[in-house]
Amino acid sequence: MKLDALTTALAIEEAGEYASGLEANGFHGLWVAETQVDPLLPLAAAAVRTSTLRLGTAVAIAFARSPMVTAMDAWALQRASRGRLDLGLGTQVRAHVERRFAMSYDRPAARIREYVLALRHIWGAFQKEHRLRFAGEFYRFDLMSPFFDPGPIAHPRVAVYLAAVNEGMFAVAGEVADGIVAHPFSTASYLREIGVPAMARGLTRAGRARADVTVACPVFTLVAESSTLAADEAYVRQQIAFYGSTPTYRVVLAHHGWAQVGEQLSDLVRAGRVDEMPRLVTDAMLDAFVTRAATYEDLGRRLQERYGGMLDRVGLYGDASRISRSEIGALRRGLETSPAGRPNS
Repeated sequence: MKLDALTTALAIEEAGEYASGLEANGFHGLWVAETQVDPLLPLAAAAVRTSTLRLGTAVAIAFARSPMVTAMDAWALQRASRGRLDLGLGTQVRAHVERRFAMSYDRPAARIREYVLALRHIWGAFQKEHRLRFAGEFYRFDLMSPFFDPGPIAHPRVAVYLAAVNEGMFAVAGEVADGIVAHPFSTASYLREIGVPAMARGLTRAGRARADVTVACPVFTLVAESSTLAADEAYVRQQIAFYGSTPTYRVVLAHHGWAQVGEQLSDLVRAGRVDEMPRLVTDAMLDAFVTRAATYEDLGRRLQERYGGMLDRVGLYGDASRISRSEIGALRRGLETSPAGRPNS
């Protein structure tokens, strides 16, 4: 597994230094979530300060943007980064798409499938492979004047990742995407028993192989030797409670028999009692969602044991820049060790 970092907030003015530090410490990629800023903006700053680091959105909200807008922004960033963009797209949940972005959310699985096909068609038109002429159920594109055409680039194959939580999205991603960004609110059990089989069904439907899809997932971790362990655990409990309160993600809790906890978390949100939410996150839930270790090298081994064979890229959820270079080196050594204790070839 390759080692990534994920941050839920990255200021544009800090992105270049942040990304170059991750690159120097040996990270494979940086994923930026769309929370308080369009993630493509800090990644644009990062693109011109790095040379090897993969740059990903985890995720950009697809339905908040026309595919043409996404295609143009991604094309510009792919050019600036010389082919290092991982365009992670997500459907978000109905309330946010309809009430925060005032956009349509109907039939999200079918819509995101067509969205990906539209992106690839638009990029093919930019690259002069064909005329712009896309007509689907949700989107139509057939006008591209030379003045607005960005034209060909050296690395035209943009990797498209789809966010997946439920079975339907895992299947769609297996059918049409280059990769999957699994949600941090996933457990190894849920991925193994629900996500991966659904992805396999999508692959079969499209006549594709497992090697055609890269599976990435940011994960929660706690390391005993960390000087900020107490704060880290409080943060992890808060994040698990936040995600668990979202009805769309309740399938993960239900898989473990914790659906009632999700309902209780939603009740607390509605009552405005958000400070009480972390108390509902039990130790059993922490064990399922969080990979714990004594040292960073041990963390690498435990991540390999837990996710080996499922994930191709594992991301550290949170601010990875605060972990020292030596600690990251130890973590990578652990990741390179097979569950049997032998270095992976």
